[in-house]
Amino acid sequence: MATCSRIPFAFLVALLLLLSSSTARAEEEAVLTLDAGNFSEVVAAHQFIVVEFYAPWCGHCKQLAPEYETAASILSKHDPPVVLAKVDASDKTNKDLSSKYDVQGFPTIMILRNQGDNAQEYNGPRDADGIVEYLKKQVGPASVEIKSVEDATNLIGDKGVVIVGVFPAFGGREFEDFMAVAEKMRNDYDFLHTLDASILPRGDRAVKGPAVRLFKPFDELFVDSQDFDKDALQKFIEVSGFPTVVTYDTHPTNHKYLLKYFENDGTKAMLFLSFDDDRIEAFKSQFYEAAKQYGEKNISFLIGDVTDAQGALQYFGLKESEVPLLFIQVSTTKYIKPTVEPDQILPWLKEYTDGTLLPHVKSDPIPVVNDQPVKVVVADSIDDVVFNSGKNVLLEFYAPWCGHCQKLAPTLDEVAVLLQNDEDVIIAKMDATTNDIPPDFAVDGYPTMYFYSSAGNLLPYEGGRTAEEIIDFIKKNKGSKPGEAAVDDVAAENDVMEEQEPEPESVKDEL
Repeated sequence: MATCSRIPFAFLVALLLLLSSSTARAEEEAVLTLDAGNFSEVVAAHQFIVVEFYAPWCGHCKQLAPEYETAASILSKHDPPVVLAKVDASDKTNKDLSSKYDVQGFPTIMILRNQGDNAQEYNGPRDADGIVEYLKKQVGPASVEIKSVEDATNLIGDKGVVIVGVFPAFGGREFEDFMAVAEKMRNDYDFLHTLDASILPRGDRAVKGPAVRLFKPFDELFVDSQDFDKDALQKFIEVSGFPTVVTYDTHPTNHKYLLKYFENDGTKAMLFLSFDDDRIEAFKSQFYEAAKQYGEKNISFLIGDVTDAQGALQYFGLKESEVPLLFIQVSTTKYIKPTVEPDQILPWLKEYTDGTLLPHVKSDPIPVVNDQPVKVVVADSIDDVVFNSGKNVLLEFYAPWCGHCQKLAPTLDEVAVLLQNDEDVIIAKMDATTNDIPPDFAVDGYPTMYFYSSAGNLLPYEGGRTAEEIIDFIKKNKGSKPGEAAVDDVAAENDVMEEQEPEPESVKDEL
C-alpha cells in the first residue's frame, strides 16, 4: 500500500546535511551499475568497492547522484583506483541483495572489503569532495604511522576525533588489538600509531606506551587509556569520542554526532535558543552541568541554535516564539519548558528525574463545529471520540502535504456519507503533523488507518482504498449495538432449537 514516509529524525538530519552540500557535475557512467546478475562477480573481483543502494524515485538519491558520479570519476584515477557502484534496490530482482545488506532506506551506501567478506555502512559526507577525501582514507591502512611533529599536526588537527596508539614497538598483543579495533571502527574514526609520544599535541616524552590517546575538538580535548582489551578499547572510544553535549548546527564535523544522537533510543534533553543571546554562556554552563549530573541516568544532551535547528523545531512541533526552550523526549512522551531561564535548567531536570513533571501533549484545538461527514479528531479529543465513545471508529492519520492522503480524502468522504445513517459508525481523521499520536498507534507513513470497534478491538486497516473495500471491512469488524448481542444470542439459540429433531411421542407421553 502506497504511503508517504514519516521519516525518523536521523533520516531527517541526513536529508538536511545532504541538502546543504554543494552541487557538482560528473562524467556519466563513472559509477558501475550492478544487479543480481553481476553483483557477486564484480564484488569478488575487488578488494575494496563502494555500493549505493538507491531507488529511482527517491529525492535523496537524486540529490546524491551528481556528487556520487563526480566522486566516482575522481576516484577512478586514484592509485589504486577506487570503484563506486550502484544497485536499484526498488527492482524486485535485487530484493535479495537489499535484504543481505539490511537496506532500510535510500540511499544506503556500503563499503565492501576483501571481495565482500567485510561490509560496513558508509558514514561519511555526501558531497563529492567529502566522499573522495573520506574514501581515500578508507582504502588505505586502518591506522597510519606518524613519525614527526609535522605528521601529527597535519593528521590530528582539531576537526574531529582521532585515536593515537603509542607503542614501544609495532608488535605484541596490545598493538595487534589496537589494529583490530582500528579496522573495525575505521568507518567512524581516524586511527594513528607512533613510537614517540613527544611528537603529539600536548605530548609527553615520559609516555612510552603501550597507551591510547583520544583527541577530540570538544570537552577536555584529549583523554588517555591503557586498557587494550578489544571490547574495552571500543567502549572507551565510543564513550570518550562522543560530546557531553551535542551541538546542533550546520558544521560538518557535527554531522555524525547528530546522527548518533538521534539514533539513540534513550531519553533526550534538548535546549534550543539563539546563540546570539546575551546569556548564551550562562545557558551553556548550566546545561553542561546538567549533562554531567544526569548523563549517567541514560539522558543525552543537545544544544541547538534556533537558526540552524529549524528542521528539528518543525519535526518536534516546537515553536520558535517559545525559545529559549528546554525539551525532553522519552519515546513518544514529551516534556516542554518554554522561555526557560538559565537558573531554571537544573531544577526542571530534577523535577523530571523525580517523576513530578507532567507530559506535554501537542494538540490542535478541539473543533467548535465538527459537522462534516469525516469528523476531525485532535490529540485532546481522541479519547472521547475514539476510545470512550462506544462507537465503531475508522481513524485516518494523515499529513496535509501527503499526496496519497489527498487522493484518499474523497474516498473517505464517500464512505462517511454512505454510512451516515449508521449512528454507531464514525469516520474520522487526525493531522499527525500537528497532534501527538498516542502510543496505541504505530504510524510509520501516511495515510495510516486504524479501526477501533465498539467492542474495544483495535485493528490496523491494511486493505484496499476503494469505498466498497473500506465499508466491507467496517461491517465485518464492527461491534454490536447495546442489547444487540443478547438478541442475536437468543435468535441463534432459537435457530438451534428449531433445527433439532422433535422428541418421539412415547417419550413425551412418559414425561
